[in-house]
Amino acid sequence: MEKELSLSEPEEMAELARLYDFYGSLLKENHRRIFEDYVLNNFSLGEIAREREITRQGVYDVLRRCRIRLRDYEEKLQLVRRFRSTEEKLRQIAEIAGSCGDKEAARQIGGLVDEIQDML
Repeated sequence: MEKELSLSEPEEMAELARLYDFYGSLLKENHRRIFEDYVLNNFSLGEIAREREITRQGVYDVLRRCRIRLRDYEEKLQLVRRFRSTEEKLRQIAEIAGSCGDKEAARQIGGLVDEIQDML
């Protein structure tokens, strides 16, 4: 069951921002702008409502729909999960390389890990 949108929890905002990084371009343009204003630009519901000439409830509804869509995209595509898993595996590789006795190999592996992380 979907938990209610909590627009004030930092963890929720961070999760939504991460989902938006991956799937934001799939949202409608108007929804994307409202979402960006709230989550990324830290505007209040009232500020967005005045700027867009809609009600605060209208802004809230758009944010709620965006949240549902972003989570639905992640549920289906799993891009964020895969990204986090890749980051964790790279961290483990770097840790193992750092603990091996061959300093040159560790340096080379560390360089490759950095290159891959930059590509992500």
